[in-house]
Amino acid sequence: MSRPFSPRNSSPASFVRVNGKIRAREVRVIGVEGNQLGVMPLTDAINLARHHAVDLVEIAATAVPPVCRLVDFGKYRYEIAKKEKESKKHQHASIVKEVQLSPRIDPHDLGIKLMHTTNFLCEDMKVKIALKFRGRENAHTEVGFAVINKFLADIAPYGNPDFPPKLIGKGINVMISPLPRNKRAKNPYAVDGESAEPGNEPEKIKPGKPAVPPASVKEKISVTGEPQSGGLNDAFSKLEVKQPSA
Repeated sequence: MSRPFSPRNSSPASFVRVNGKIRAREVRVIGVEGNQLGVMPLTDAINLARHHAVDLVEIAATAVPPVCRLVDFGKYRYEIAKKEKESKKHQHASIVKEVQLSPRIDPHDLGIKLMHTTNFLCEDMKVKIALKFRGRENAHTEVGFAVINKFLADIAPYGNPDFPPKLIGKGINVMISPLPRNKRAKNPYAVDGESAEPGNEPEKIKPGKPAVPPASVKEKISVTGEPQSGGLNDAFSKLEVKQPSA
């Protein structure tokens, strides 16, 4: 019993006609090595495929005559699945994320927006930057353009604007496209190959943090006597350093 609708998880290779399922009388054959063998009857093409211990796979059913290829069907399905997997990796380019700014944005908030934009661009997504003016801010649009230009300068290693910033209504809009991977800088916010989220940034060494000395320069310290209540200075005054014997 035939199904009225195709299953959702079916791949294009499941609808490919192979060997005796091909309906055309004549087919244009591509050899095992990729060379053109010309147009021949279907029976001759099937016999040729059997001679090479491969299958006759229809790869262009709409052509006149249909184009068939001498290839192992299992290998052909693997190639189709691999191409589908590669194409899904580049589907992020059609996704557009929006980041909103303001003329009086705080420097810390601007850094957070910059981190989000960098993560989006490094994941091959487009980013729309929208800066909105409110009230008296509309009389000083040059401040908004200064914020946008600074933002674009900071994001330049990861993406380029599709067009110069434009004043549309009560705001400035600009679209940023990611640079090619071979020309794009490495994401500084990535943790173990994944983009960092706010609060999950890599830990940085804080200034003034005491460093741990190497084990080779450590000395044995023994405490003699009870520490007095005069503070840390009194406690350290009771420390004695034993020098190693020759």
